[in-house]
Amino acid sequence: MRIRRHTKSLVALLALVAVSVPSSAKAFAAYPDRTIRIVVPFAPGGGTDVIARTLAQEMAKDLGASIIIENKPGAGTIVGTQSVAASAPDGYTLLMGTFANAVNPSLNAKLPYDAHKDFAAVALIARSFNLVVVNPASRIKSIADLIAVAKAEPNKLSYGTYGTGTSAHLAGELFKHMAKVNLTAVPYKGAAPAITDLLGGQIQVIFTTVASAASLVAAGQLRAIAVTSAERSPAFPELPTVSEAGVPGYAAEAWYGVYAPAKTPPDIIGLLNKSAAKAVQSEAFKKLGVNEGLVMVAEPPEALDRYFSVEETRWRKVIQDAGIKIE
Repeated sequence: MRIRRHTKSLVALLALVAVSVPSSAKAFAAYPDRTIRIVVPFAPGGGTDVIARTLAQEMAKDLGASIIIENKPGAGTIVGTQSVAASAPDGYTLLMGTFANAVNPSLNAKLPYDAHKDFAAVALIARSFNLVVVNPASRIKSIADLIAVAKAEPNKLSYGTYGTGTSAHLAGELFKHMAKVNLTAVPYKGAAPAITDLLGGQIQVIFTTVASAASLVAAGQLRAIAVTSAERSPAFPELPTVSEAGVPGYAAEAWYGVYAPAKTPPDIIGLLNKSAAKAVQSEAFKKLGVNEGLVMVAEPPEALDRYFSVEETRWRKVIQDAGIKIE
């Protein structure tokens, strides 16, 4: 009798294991068996959207699955970001994270999500930088000139931004702080109207994206005087960094990383990371890198976590020192 009872218990235990363990294994083995969404918290057509669509296209080939882009702009990326935080952690809803993810916790007194606890890093895809551009007729031909004019004429120079807390805005605030000059920030709804006013003489400088300015610089309609990255860019080898041109230690980067909701299975995170790393080696991404001024990295999840923490800490100080808040 005792042997029979032990046998029954063993059979029951094995049945339980057979039901529970293979279920998760089968789920991973089948992944992805339906459409994956990458949420872009910006309107269609911008740099982040273009990068996300290229990534989706290349990862879809690798994973053998359909990957679509869902644009959810609003509240400085908070609307789209929150939608991913609230999604099921099954690998079918992802977020294209950006510079905004690292600065929003410092700009907003309250967020509907926790930037650390509610997300699982998948991959740091690429880093980028801005160009410091002026009107080609301007007397400002270098960073040294910009500093000299700003100090000679306090409160008279202004720079264009694309809204509070954007990379164009904070790159300018960091410059003001480190160069010890005063420039007035003038907000615009995008790069185009800011550049129009720069050409018209209403503002004197913009810390703008490569995508918005590269063609105008090449055509002689804008003058680029520096790049905001820590190192010179292969795309603009003739341009010095702001750091080497007169503001030692200055660096302001934009970046793009993929996130999933917290508690997404590690096996799925690993698969997505490998697929993203393969995607950025494609010819489509190489072309995009030139057009957008990107440095492809495709690093593992832990690298994105470390990078995010450093960026969040660095920009928090800039935001606090400048007293920047979003009401």
